Amino acid sequence: QVQLVESGGGLVQAGGSLRLSCAASGSIFGFTAMAWHRQAPGKQREWVALIPRGGSTNYADSVEGRFTVSRDIAKNTVYLQMNSLKPEDTAVYYCKGNIGSRDYWGQGTQVTVSS
Repeated sequence: QVQLVESGGGLVQAGGSLRLSCAASGSIFGFTAMAWHRQAPGKQREWVALIPRGGSTNYADSVEGRFTVSRDIAKNTVYLQMNSLKPEDTAVYYCKGNIGSRDYWGQGTQVTVSS
C-alpha cells in the first residue's frame, strides 16, 4: 500500500517562506512522477508543480519563480520550497504520486498566508 504524508504547512505572513515535505512509504523512484496540487476554499483543486522521474520540473504560472520542487531519493521525500508567499497561496496542499495509471494522494497540509 502506497502512502504519502505531507507536512510543513502552517501560518506565515505575506512575503515569507515555507517548505512542505511529502514522505512516501516506499521508494519515490518507483513513481513515474510526483506533483503538488492545492485547493483553496471554494475552489477546485489545481496543479502547482511537477517533478518527473526523468526530465525537467514544471510549474504553474502562478508560482513560477517563487516555488521550487525537489526530491531526496534516499529519504523517499519530495519537497516544495515556497518563497515570496502571497495571501492567494492560501490553500490545502496535496502531494500526488503517479505509478502507471494510478494516482496516489496524501491527506494534505494547510498553508495560510496572512496579509
